[in-house]
Amino acid sequence: MMVTEIKKILLVEDNPNDAEMTMDALAETNLGNEVVWLKDGQQALDYLHCTGEHAGRNPVNPGLILLDLKMPKVDGLQVLKVLKATPALQPIPVVILTSSREEIDLLESYKNGVNGYVVKPVEFGAFMEAIKALGIYWAIINLPPKVTI
Repeated sequence: MMVTEIKKILLVEDNPNDAEMTMDALAETNLGNEVVWLKDGQQALDYLHCTGEHAGRNPVNPGLILLDLKMPKVDGLQVLKVLKATPALQPIPVVILTSSREEIDLLESYKNGVNGYVVKPVEFGAFMEAIKALGIYWAIINLPPKVTI
């Protein structure tokens, strides 16, 4: 019997209401994954590189990153570029979770290696269902690489 480690989900979102709804929706799926909420791109980079306030954390990569685009300090696109340029972080699935429907944001995200691009539904019920579907797909259905490159 194969035992799989339940990896954390990293939520990088500056809007507290969107973050709370996202965490609630993920909790309702009963995935068992701990969700780590970071409020800007710089916190995300510090977390992923185990620097700054995250210098002492266990260096296990998250199993999924849900990343907003429009954030203070370092925006989501810059975080994505750093992730996909860092060999140890490249295999982590990254899903942009944004309110932006701008074609340039979509194109730049895919050009820089994003695994998915989801526009946050405005209606509460649709938002909750979209997040639940994301969580189930990326945490249960998707097959990640067994070893980090």
